[in-house]
Amino acid sequence: MTEWVSVLLLLGLGLVLLLIELLFIPGTTFVGLAGLLVLIFGIVLSYRYFGSATGNAVLIGTAVVAIVGTVYSIRSGAWERFALKGQSEGRFNDGPFTLAAGDVGETTSVLRPIGKAEFANKLYEVRTLGNYVESGTKVKITHIDHTKIFVEPLTE
Repeated sequence: MTEWVSVLLLLGLGLVLLLIELLFIPGTTFVGLAGLLVLIFGIVLSYRYFGSATGNAVLIGTAVVAIVGTVYSIRSGAWERFALKGQSEGRFNDGPFTLAAGDVGETTSVLRPIGKAEFANKLYEVRTLGNYVESGTKVKITHIDHTKIFVEPLTE
């Protein structure tokens, strides 16, 4: 009896962790991987405790529950409650600006490689060529491509 309880608890925990990954903290991967590992461990235990016939049934049952749950949640619109419905109307670097290569400013956010910097008391979205630049660092514009402003840290 305790074997069934442990297998079912592991399978339930794995499915819950996968659901948490999908609904509440997407993109972290850690919770999803933990859920997947717990599911695999539960399925492996079912093979070990009950043999291959029951293990196959648990594997197929787990896959069916996961697939049916995902399909149902998509069709029922359950995901709509978590979807962003508003649009961002704010834009950076929109319209003509008077910046040129060689202008010096200061970062107001960390550039990884994109962030914000202030030039002539105006905030712009800037980017580096892959470098990480701390906030509050003096930067120089290397070139401008349409609305993309490329900077590099100033070395004094």
